[in-house]
Amino acid sequence: MNATDLAGATKQPTPPDAESVAGQSLAGLLGPHVWSFAAVVMLQVIGAVAGLAPLLAVVELGRVLLSPGPIDHDHVWIVVIAGAAGLFVRLLFTAASSGLGHVLDGRVQLSLRRRLAARLGRVPIGWLSRRRTGELAKVVGEDVSAVHPFIAHTPGELVSAFVVPLVSLAYLFAVDWRLTLIALIPVALAVALVPLMMTPSRLREQEEFDAAMGRIADSVVEFVQGISVVKAFGGGERAHRAFRTAADDFVGVFVRWVRGVTGIAAGMQLALSPPFVLLVVLVGGAALLTTGSMAAADLLPFLLLGLGLTAPVAALGHGFDELQAARRAVGRIRDVLAVPSLPEPAHPVTPQGHRVELRDVRFGYEADHEVLRGIDLVLEPGTVTAIVGPSGSGKSTLVRLLPRFFDPTHGSVVLGGVDLRELGSRELFRMVSFVFQDVRLLRASVTDNIALAVPHADPDDVIRAARLANIHERVLELPRGYQTVLGEDAGLSGGEAQRISLARALLAAAPVLVLDEATAFADPQTEQAVRRALARLDADRTILVIAHRLETVADADTVVVLEDGVIVERGRPAELLALNGRFAAFWRSHRSAITDETPSHSGGQHGGGPQGDEPR
Repeated sequence: MNATDLAGATKQPTPPDAESVAGQSLAGLLGPHVWSFAAVVMLQVIGAVAGLAPLLAVVELGRVLLSPGPIDHDHVWIVVIAGAAGLFVRLLFTAASSGLGHVLDGRVQLSLRRRLAARLGRVPIGWLSRRRTGELAKVVGEDVSAVHPFIAHTPGELVSAFVVPLVSLAYLFAVDWRLTLIALIPVALAVALVPLMMTPSRLREQEEFDAAMGRIADSVVEFVQGISVVKAFGGGERAHRAFRTAADDFVGVFVRWVRGVTGIAAGMQLALSPPFVLLVVLVGGAALLTTGSMAAADLLPFLLLGLGLTAPVAALGHGFDELQAARRAVGRIRDVLAVPSLPEPAHPVTPQGHRVELRDVRFGYEADHEVLRGIDLVLEPGTVTAIVGPSGSGKSTLVRLLPRFFDPTHGSVVLGGVDLRELGSRELFRMVSFVFQDVRLLRASVTDNIALAVPHADPDDVIRAARLANIHERVLELPRGYQTVLGEDAGLSGGEAQRISLARALLAAAPVLVLDEATAFADPQTEQAVRRALARLDADRTILVIAHRLETVADADTVVVLEDGVIVERGRPAELLALNGRFAAFWRSHRSAITDETPSHSGGQHGGGPQGDEPR
């Protein structure tokens, strides 16, 4: 069975939620809450209809008071009580609908965020690493919150906007169908303008508006996260320019959108405004009254209820932006929920040992460009393999295949005789630990950060791992030692954070350890301490490290030189140096850089000597 067949055999069908979510609308995502949503609507219907009672009571009182003959006081009191009762029922049921709607909104938002968190926890880590922080933060935060109006407010507003006018319309038709048609003229004018709000150009402007907002969020997040580097190297103007560019783009998009909708919105507001509606009703009513076609008392219900006939279009106009925003937000939520999970094998296989093999591995982030091309590599237990090469040669991509951040597009990565695609994710992360240059520490205690992979680790084991990573003494200097909450009680430098991450990996005691520039921020003394820590690890551990320092390369059992996604040299450091090829050029350039950086008069050592450690 070749690698392609193996991938097809071990890959499981996309989880049902990932398949079904792709075609779901907001209503589809509300499926589990359909009965609560129906209750919100029903309560609002009852409250809206009951709200007509006070208006109808006023109409009836007008008829009674304007009719010739003595006034029936009992009838008047019945009408007043009925109107007051209707008002009470309206307040009670609309309050219940609003309260239940907000509770439902909280449940839906919690459910969506849990589903997003669960999905993001199952997608390939490589997919996450290629997404901007601001982009995902917007989906989990702003986009989920954008659903709030649709759930908590829109049902009540739309029900009131449609049920009340429909009931009023039926009543007014019974009073005088001619004046009813006249009262609908403003509605017809406004409805004629609605399609102009939904043209492809208007929808495209809305999408551009959202994209511009996303770029602003990304620029702010990137600026804040890199503020220390910006200040240190005087790049403030350049960083601010990126934000200003994003803001200027947003202003341009916003102005285009406003120009496109201003005239339409103004026309709709004029047609639906109370003065215009009253003018139309009074003109029509006057025409009918002067011809004797309608009694004066029959004009009263049109003056009271006629204004409500414009409510549906007015509600659509006011809620249009919120509904469109909710629709677009749900689209982005749906896209994240539809990301396929990392395929899990139907029948996981247990590896025998921890020998690592990369067999004819090819990989590309894009279909038309391969980053790795035909990689064949064996990592024996108890050895350290160093990967060197110029920037962009594929080093980080290669090491990220071992913890299965990505699956090869061709070939296979084998651990203990088992293709990684045949290992369950729990077993994989039990076997492989990794430390990368870009360290993420939790807002939690130092102990919790180190024991992330072993939550119930013994405190002595945590301290031992910290000692091995040369971070123990620094932890003791923190306000509360190992109970110090990072990011709250104290902060750590980049090198210190990397050592915490290294201690985390050492405590996990996985037989395979991947280090991607794991000591990039470390000083020479810390680098030496980490090297000693790695040397004291179990003799059987397999270590793969991206190396930029000669000391790390000199300690390696095997050096692999990567260039343009292809292995161009491999072997022991001394052997490769004797070949006088790519590795020898790398060695000479780095020795020269170290010599230039070391003061000639000091005679001191710099990371194992001015020339660096000699290769073995």
